[in-house]
Amino acid sequence: MNILNVVGARPNFMKVAPLHRAFVAHPQINSKILHTGQHYDAKMSDVFFNQLGLPKPHYYLGIGGGSHTWTTANIMLKFEEILKAERPDLVLVVGDVNSTVACTLVAIKMGIPVAHVEAGLRSGDRTMPEELNRLMTDCVADYLFVTEQSGMINLAKEGVEDEKVFFVGNVMIDSLVHFRKKAAESTILEEIGVKTKEYVLMTMHRPHNVDNDKGLKDIIQIIKDTTVHKKVVFAIHPRTTNSMKKHNLYEELESIDGLILLGPQGYLEFLKLMDNAALIITDSGGIQEETTFLQVPCMTFRDTTERPITVDLGTNFLMEDLNPQTVKLQMESIIKGNAKQGAIPPLWDGKTSERIANILSEKLA
Repeated sequence: MNILNVVGARPNFMKVAPLHRAFVAHPQINSKILHTGQHYDAKMSDVFFNQLGLPKPHYYLGIGGGSHTWTTANIMLKFEEILKAERPDLVLVVGDVNSTVACTLVAIKMGIPVAHVEAGLRSGDRTMPEELNRLMTDCVADYLFVTEQSGMINLAKEGVEDEKVFFVGNVMIDSLVHFRKKAAESTILEEIGVKTKEYVLMTMHRPHNVDNDKGLKDIIQIIKDTTVHKKVVFAIHPRTTNSMKKHNLYEELESIDGLILLGPQGYLEFLKLMDNAALIITDSGGIQEETTFLQVPCMTFRDTTERPITVDLGTNFLMEDLNPQTVKLQMESIIKGNAKQGAIPPLWDGKTSERIANILSEKLA
């Protein structure tokens, strides 16, 4: 039974790593990894693959940056050639990046079944490329593996057949559970001079927040307000760095007293930073889930979230905009001890990949 696992961006690595481990544990499954190269930085990709115990990808397509259309089209063309040669029994895709939908469409048109991990998540915002990728992938995939109850509800509303849908939990949490102890050995806190629960961790990268002058100035003000109370560790995305420089704001950002600017971090280092933060300020999707499991307060700068369980049950606060005054009030309230007492969602137990491997082993047999 040959399974070809697709990764395209760094968040995909953390999702495929536990799946690959679970597949390898099944003697009848031959698991291979294909990296489209959609998001590729040699140094960081190597760090992630090494830290997560992933083998060198069996295939690397080398599709770099470009528009959504260019990236998707070129992945499809190159992926088709791999499928002609490989003819796997199943293509497995994760998440919602362009690689996910591109490889799904090619496989389905060639008569190869597709499994989508993290199926059914919906933000309701079709201006987000990720939302379109999720919708199109779920429309045609053969096996839909769902992380939370909202996904089951969404797929039922969209008319997806029940026999295609499996509520299995969250593979991202599998990686977190597997590597949490190892991440605790990281010396990143000592290296940057912070102590447990005495800093706020920040990430920002979504175009809505960082591609305009107002959003960037609001981010700077939020950091200034936060450093009055605690140090801020800002793991800054290359997109955000470039935008700050383009708008002539990077020097002001660098000069903030109490701010520690970091480049992209390895998985273990970032997990250590998350696990020990007093609060996390972000616009990331996956971080909402990880902070919910870690029981760390999280403020997410999005109008909507495709992961509502992190708000309803977890530790996540959804902030509709970057209004510094609103953020300041919420941030101060959390730091003073008024954070949510969140709970860990059902089946977020570190065993999701095993459940998926067992289901696919039975179905494909």
